[in-house]
Amino acid sequence: MNPTQIPTAAALASAKGPVSEAAIAQLVGQVYEIAPPAERRRLLEHLIRPLGVLSLVAVANGIFASIRFRSGWPDLNVRMEDAQNVQAGDVIALVDYVQQVSVNAVDGLAHLLSASPVLTSSAAATLLITVLVQRARTRRAEDRDI
Repeated sequence: MNPTQIPTAAALASAKGPVSEAAIAQLVGQVYEIAPPAERRRLLEHLIRPLGVLSLVAVANGIFASIRFRSGWPDLNVRMEDAQNVQAGDVIALVDYVQQVSVNAVDGLAHLLSASPVLTSSAAATLLITVLVQRARTRRAEDRDI
C-alpha cells in the first residue's frame, strides 16, 4: 500500500464534515494489515458476506470469489491461508465495492472491531470505529429529517 494514500489520524480528526468513503476504505486496509490472522478472517467474512458471486469476481481480480467458492455455500468460513494471501490493497478494493452495495455492512465493522481487544488497541482501528459510528449517526439523523 502506498503510504501517501493513507489518511493520518490527525488529518481525519481535523477534517470538517463527513469522512470520504475512500478514506474509510484506506482505514480498513490499515486495520487489516495489522490484524492477526484470526481477525483478518473475521474482517473478510464480514465484508464478503453481503456480496454475490458476480460482484466478488469483479473485485481484486476475483480473489474473493475464489475464497467464497472454497468456503462452500451458504456458510462462509474464510480459511487462514486465504486470509494470509489477501493484501491490504485487495481489502481496500473490497470495501470500496461493499460501500456501494451496503454501507451498513461497512458500518457494521465498528461492532466487529469493538469486540476485539487486539484491534481496539490500534490507533487505526479506534479511528475507524469512531468514523463509522459518526457516519451511522449522521445517516440516521438525515433519515429522520426526511
